[in-house]
Amino acid sequence: MGTRSASIGWIGKMIAKTAVAATLLFTLATGNAFADAKFQRWIADFRSVALKSGVSSATYAKAFAGITAPDPEVLQKARYQPEFTAPVWDYIDNRVNENSIAAGQAMARKWGPWLSRIEKSFGVDRSVLLAIWSMESNYGEILKRDDVMRDAIRSLATLAYGDKRRAKYARTQLIAAMKILQTGDIDRSHLTGSWAGALGHTQFIPTSYQAYAVDMDGNGKRDIWTSIPDALATAANLLKRNGWRSGETWGYEVVLPAGRKFPAGSLSLAKWQKLGVVRPNGKPFARPSEKATLKVPDGRGGPAFLMIKNFFVLKRYNNADKYALGVGLLADRIAGYKGLVQDWNRPFTPITMKEREELQHHLQALGYYDGNIDGKIGSGSRAAIEAFQKRNGLSTDGHPSKEVLSVLRRR
Repeated sequence: MGTRSASIGWIGKMIAKTAVAATLLFTLATGNAFADAKFQRWIADFRSVALKSGVSSATYAKAFAGITAPDPEVLQKARYQPEFTAPVWDYIDNRVNENSIAAGQAMARKWGPWLSRIEKSFGVDRSVLLAIWSMESNYGEILKRDDVMRDAIRSLATLAYGDKRRAKYARTQLIAAMKILQTGDIDRSHLTGSWAGALGHTQFIPTSYQAYAVDMDGNGKRDIWTSIPDALATAANLLKRNGWRSGETWGYEVVLPAGRKFPAGSLSLAKWQKLGVVRPNGKPFARPSEKATLKVPDGRGGPAFLMIKNFFVLKRYNNADKYALGVGLLADRIAGYKGLVQDWNRPFTPITMKEREELQHHLQALGYYDGNIDGKIGSGSRAAIEAFQKRNGLSTDGHPSKEVLSVLRRR
């Protein structure tokens, strides 16, 4: 009797839970349907804006064919996209390493004749273009990933419709993307980009594509999605038109005299040298009269740099010091120059990219990690390292250290 009563009670609870779940599902379904209807009305209303901006009715219909709902993953990335707060060494380690250097040198050999033509046309060194290609799309590997690349029209429409902070940007880029489609440079099925609408191998937003895109291979299309010559020439054109100085570097690693303060503004390289700021190898600066700005991204104990004109031109591609520094350092390594004399102030003993991949393999085998085995330490890898460290009584800092790898190897 007691057992039967308990069973009836359990069944009653399950029925109640099922009813609640069904109600929730119904609410979500009707809510999504309402949202989709609103999105479709937004698409219909935006048509007049696009037509007034020069988009034809046929292009508009082609652009939105089959798009009935916003992309929820785009909104998620937009809402939860954190400001980049990782230390500079973490940013650089993930982008300037033996893998990206070797791949860049291989691409230099593969695309050598085209790179020579692009250098001649635009005056931008091939190693810089290869470094940008690496930083933007990992030499095109990102374009093969369905979890990263998205329908550019749907992404931008989603942001224009559902993200107040980016709505103005997205509307402008959406119209530009439809005009790209209208020119015939790319067909509708290949008009893909990042969640924020950055396009092709060199990740140009649509308005920048319109301003700088180049048909380098001469086939009548400015195709930065499938034509490597077009993509690299487009990057070169952006740099050239923003003041790139041909034959010059982006900056110099320097050694600072201890205990001395320095001005925040720019001085000539000759004046910096008089203040005791010199190159580690003792060589003179190539153009002593050129203005330079001192940067110490990891503090006075880390590497120091004097940045000249081309560093600031690189920031026209991405307005972040870390980005421009990453491009410059990677370009130098691809070109065959040695790495930094002064290493970064990492609070751990670093490991190679191959060892990082091994670390990820170990973490995956133990059930801590389910991401890509690529040696790049992002949020997923750091969370897995922290979980492993906590479980094994280690300091939970999430760093890919020699110590963590040693412990993993013993498991």
